[in-house]
Amino acid sequence: MYDLLVVGAGPYGLSIASHAAAAGLNLRVFGRPMASWRDHMPGGMFLKSEPWASNLSDPQGRWRLDAYCAERGLTARHARPIPVEEFASYGLWFAHHAVPAVDERTVTRVAAGPGGFTAVTEDGEVVHARTVALAVGVMPFIEVPPALRGLHPSLVTHSSHHNDLSPFRGRDVTVVGGGQAALETAALLAEQGTRVRVLARAERLRWNDVPPPLERPWWQSVRSPHSGLGPGWRNWFYSERPGLFRSLPRTTRARITATALGPAGAWWVRDRVERAVELLPGHEVTAACAVPGGVRLDVVSHEGALRTLKTEHVVAATGFRPRCDRMGMLSAELCGTLAVLPDGSPATGRDFESSHPGLFLAGLVTASGFGPAMRFVHGATFTAAVLVQGVRRRLRRTPTRATVPVPGTGSRSGTPAPLSR
Repeated sequence: MYDLLVVGAGPYGLSIASHAAAAGLNLRVFGRPMASWRDHMPGGMFLKSEPWASNLSDPQGRWRLDAYCAERGLTARHARPIPVEEFASYGLWFAHHAVPAVDERTVTRVAAGPGGFTAVTEDGEVVHARTVALAVGVMPFIEVPPALRGLHPSLVTHSSHHNDLSPFRGRDVTVVGGGQAALETAALLAEQGTRVRVLARAERLRWNDVPPPLERPWWQSVRSPHSGLGPGWRNWFYSERPGLFRSLPRTTRARITATALGPAGAWWVRDRVERAVELLPGHEVTAACAVPGGVRLDVVSHEGALRTLKTEHVVAATGFRPRCDRMGMLSAELCGTLAVLPDGSPATGRDFESSHPGLFLAGLVTASGFGPAMRFVHGATFTAAVLVQGVRRRLRRTPTRATVPVPGTGSRSGTPAPLSR
């Protein structure tokens, strides 16, 4: 029986695993490392977060993004975006140096079991653990507008379904959404020769400003400090004090989670979009149906004007909605025990433990409790340290002898080599 089973090997899962291994826990890590970044983003995309705010977390802070870039002869500079491909490679480099061997199989089911939990892998192996940390990223929580649901994937897809946009070259595509995923996808489509338009509910598109220099007069820093989520005291609070954010009233947390850091495009993609993409802000799709050659969209403007559009394909860059009922790897019995917040996401305690003892949650599903930082890589540092402390407290209540895996040993796709504690 393992002390901890980490399900997911993205920035949060790998950071949790690094902290857990350093704490001497006997753990297993399952998941394809950096899968969202490697498999669900097209080539040519860049990381929106600043390089210094995009580190995975190990207890000693050795395996930072700037250390990876220095080793590779790359530049990690403020206000200079990092290609997504390099960020994914950084995650693999981090996993190699800071994490016990990762088993790349998918965990298909987690259920409560004797002494803790039972997990089943895609090929039927059963694994037992006293605690579980679910760090499943965003892919289980894809959100598509109701009007577009039910249409065939040849006609409507989510933006995260594409790591290659070349099949749309020379075609007509409508991108729905007004955030970075929508705008950067539209730019890439236009630059490869796709006829593309962006349809967004917001009356106008929002663009992030070029960030101020890191080195600047002290009075400017006091007035608007840098943070992992952008400049300003409000962003600093969300970014650097998730524990205090959790102490806010539930209604306040819900409002902030729903509205803070809303859809916006990065400053470096604005010109690429505005010069090549048809922009239709202030419009919402009310109905869609398949027609010969593609999709017909019924659209209404904020003023109530009706319009019909025809397009060959729709890409819904409409984000993710973290709900308990979308965590399909949890057994119905286990999922049914979880306390749920009004937005459908699971409630968590101060150390990321769910209402089911021993089941810990990380990443997007915790944003309603710990704030907007949990929607970004930057939140992994706080999460990993606090969650592993919570795991250790849980384990101390039912002590047992265990073994310790050594980071970097064992097969990269198999079981870690255990040593006696």
